[in-house]
Amino acid sequence: MFRTMCWLLAGSTVMAAAPKPPDAEDAAYPAIRRFIEVMETVKARHPDVDRLAYERLVNHALDGMLSSLDPHSSFIHPEMAEMMKETPDLSPEIPSLGLSFGLRADGACVSTVAPLGPASSAGILAGSALLEIDGRKATSEDFAEWTAAQRKPAGAVTTLLVKSPASPKPVEIRLIHRVVETRSVAESFMQDKGRGIGYVRLATFGSSCAAEMEAALDELEDAGMKSLVFDLRGNGGGDLHETVRILGLWLPPGTAVVTTRGRNEADIETLKTPDKQRRKRDYPIAVLIDRMSASASELTAGALQDLKRARVFGETSYGKGSVQNIIPMGGGTALRLTIATYHTPSGATPHRKGITPDVSVPVSEEDRSMIEKRRRLDSLTPEERKALDAWSDPVLKAATN
Repeated sequence: MFRTMCWLLAGSTVMAAAPKPPDAEDAAYPAIRRFIEVMETVKARHPDVDRLAYERLVNHALDGMLSSLDPHSSFIHPEMAEMMKETPDLSPEIPSLGLSFGLRADGACVSTVAPLGPASSAGILAGSALLEIDGRKATSEDFAEWTAAQRKPAGAVTTLLVKSPASPKPVEIRLIHRVVETRSVAESFMQDKGRGIGYVRLATFGSSCAAEMEAALDELEDAGMKSLVFDLRGNGGGDLHETVRILGLWLPPGTAVVTTRGRNEADIETLKTPDKQRRKRDYPIAVLIDRMSASASELTAGALQDLKRARVFGETSYGKGSVQNIIPMGGGTALRLTIATYHTPSGATPHRKGITPDVSVPVSEEDRSMIEKRRRLDSLTPEERKALDAWSDPVLKAATN
């Protein structure tokens, strides 16, 4: 039985791998044997019998395997997979807290933590057990209800009781929700009318952002814009095809701007700007990025930088340049697996590296606080508004000097 299972698993691994993995074809058998020996030793000797079911041990081992590959791959436990099937529009991601919730065999958990978000700043680790949320037990049965209740406005508070893998005792953590903008073009105005400098801040690459962007550019160009500051700071990305359409506003029709590269040659796909361009836009562009500019933001900045169409200012970006698929597996489980990487025209990928700006501009924590305040002007106190009016944005200043 043991040999048969190992042969089947080893055989399926070899058959699925093309090109061949870096280790020898016969490496699967001893590796799987070692895994089973460890699992059987744990089952035979660990004192906590209630935690030693094969299903639980294997699923948690798969958690570790997927999380070791990259920050965006994960194992989806049966409870979560079933809930996703029953409620397709259910999103466990809470952008305003910078985390995602999940379900596993032993209950609710924090499945992912976004770098630099409220959860990360508070020291919450991915994989932490979620025991309570706002004083209420985080039960699997009520997952959809208490997840939906976290769609709170900026400034609202959520209190979590979590047990970290690195700590023996639960800890109560208070998180403040941050701004999450829903409009793609969040700001558009003449930054310096005398010099003809326009400014557009794109908050997200939403489903209609290319049309929004074109309308904003039309208005600024009609107002006398001769150069553009394109602000992608804090933009976590979005629709890839909208990204390509936006690049087509400034690049010649049919320009190759993004390449997706998978494991095999057949998985390579190159995306080009639209065949037609309504208005020629050849004015200078300065792109602003920061450490939270990710995915589509990085592809946009990288493409314009590679093609010498814009200069990039600010900080090195986040480094998310990969494609994930949800792949159903046996036992009611699924994988969220990275299957490809994105590449800019030079062939480089921002994955794990980010986009390096042409002009690096130091940004202090006070600057970050002011940038965040600027995005919620309506909720500022008079004192905060006065401080914001006296502040000078160092990245914007560098781009317009």
